[in-house]
Amino acid sequence: MMVIGIILGVILALFVGAFFSKRRFGVLGLGLAAGAIISPIWSDNAGFVISSTGLVSECPLVNAIAVSLLILVPAVLFMFHGYSYAHIVGRVFGSLLFTVLAAAFLIEPISAVIVLTGPIGMVYQWLVTNHELIISIGVAFAVADFLVSKSSHKSDKKRR
Repeated sequence: MMVIGIILGVILALFVGAFFSKRRFGVLGLGLAAGAIISPIWSDNAGFVISSTGLVSECPLVNAIAVSLLILVPAVLFMFHGYSYAHIVGRVFGSLLFTVLAAAFLIEPISAVIVLTGPIGMVYQWLVTNHELIISIGVAFAVADFLVSKSSHKSDKKRR
């Protein structure tokens, strides 16, 4: 039960962070893709750093935490700089897309550590089965969103 609470807490934190940062889905989605690319390269070193703190002792759990953090760090950094939404509907929709894409990227490291059953297990199993499709479509949408994003000019900022 505690694991489900932690997973839902992370998902909620990602949605809230994306919503309040007002950052476009394209920027954040490409940050997740960048994190997914670097995570296999740096996961051993990051796992060593995490295990040396002494907070987590189990090897599979250390690796899952390291890979998850490496996937999320670029996107979290992009929450502080980049293109942003001007309207609330775009913010909600973009935050929802970002959260679903982040969950799809995090399914692989999480599935190495836990197995969920029951009603939430059905949703979890569907995500495990379809995470590659979700990632493919999500990254394609992120690239499209990034390409159609326009930066606001200084004259536009003064009028607001």
